[in-house]
Amino acid sequence: MIHIKRLQEDGTDVVALVGEIDASSSIDLDLAIAKSVGENFTKILIDCSALEYISSAGLGVFMSYIEEFKEKNISMVLFGMNEKVSNTFEILGLNELLLIASDKAEAKKMLA
Repeated sequence: MIHIKRLQEDGTDVVALVGEIDASSSIDLDLAIAKSVGENFTKILIDCSALEYISSAGLGVFMSYIEEFKEKNISMVLFGMNEKVSNTFEILGLNELLLIASDKAEAKKMLA
């Protein structure tokens, strides 16, 4: 089960993920990112500090936006991953395709 909170800070949409993202809850993640894009945010931060687990379906959501973000000049940075979640991204090589920061301060610098 996932709980997603969105808030705006200095023109940036911050999406906080709390819990676990599996096949059924990945739909909620997709909707949250789609809202950010639909509201014309060009800077999106994904707070993973309370994310306990992410399945391949959840990873697929992030992958599905890579081309659209390039086309629309949208920057997205994920930050605050625990070791287990971070390892999942690394094993699949997603750390090479997505911007990942250790904390919010570093993530904001990467957006600038």
